[in-house]
Amino acid sequence: MSVQTAKRRLSPASIEALKGERPIVSLTAYTTPIARLLDPHVDFLLVGDSLGMVLYGLDTTVGVTLDMMIAHGQAVMRGSERSCVVIDLPFGSYQESKEQAFRSAARILKETGCSAVKLEGGAEMAETVDFLVSRGIPVLGHVGLMPQLVNTTGGYRSVGRNEKEVAKIRRDAKAIDDAGAFAIVVEGTVEPVAREITATLRSPTIGIGASPACDGQILVSDDMLGIFNDFKPRFVKHFAELAPAISKAVEDYANEVKARTFPGIEHTFQLKR
Repeated sequence: MSVQTAKRRLSPASIEALKGERPIVSLTAYTTPIARLLDPHVDFLLVGDSLGMVLYGLDTTVGVTLDMMIAHGQAVMRGSERSCVVIDLPFGSYQESKEQAFRSAARILKETGCSAVKLEGGAEMAETVDFLVSRGIPVLGHVGLMPQLVNTTGGYRSVGRNEKEVAKIRRDAKAIDDAGAFAIVVEGTVEPVAREITATLRSPTIGIGASPACDGQILVSDDMLGIFNDFKPRFVKHFAELAPAISKAVEDYANEVKARTFPGIEHTFQLKR
């Protein structure tokens, strides 16, 4: 009897090993159909808590729950074969203690089968990152602009524009690097600072609104595809404009239903004679 060998996914260790070899490609994914389309082309898929805004219409990511992340993580795992899948730890699921973070992360890995979790935070989260990594949970870090802290930072704005901010970003990135993160997302950080961090860290940096010099790049897939148009950050490039195409398709469908030209007989089931 032949045994079918499962396709091997990229691992956090293989993502880490790409530093200095070639740029790392990543996008967010939240559903099975989108994961299937993205999977052949990216190194890792991030099930980001950005789904709160993109899919659920929330104003921030703060309202996203652990159950939401697990449900969408399961969907992305079903739709992917080769890419490493990383799932965000949502706000409130890890900040209280390193033990809370472990329980939340372990639940995500067990219930989804994903390879790693991501958490936001700098020096204050380094002990938690070390605690998770030393217990078998790979961690993707996240420094610079941290969306989960929007209520204390006064909104979404780029960081690294004064010496105090620069010093904090340097300190945060080094702390998370030393704690053992396999890679670090650098978001909304002025270009020279992101470039400098990339050159000094052991871990690869994944830029979003950072620098072309980062070891990899990530975008929210709905932004990149031109579907999410509530606002367009400076760092987003639309590689397609799908929103108008979707709107036009729905308009055509509505018109045909009203005109009774759809469905046609060819779209119905007939009794065999």
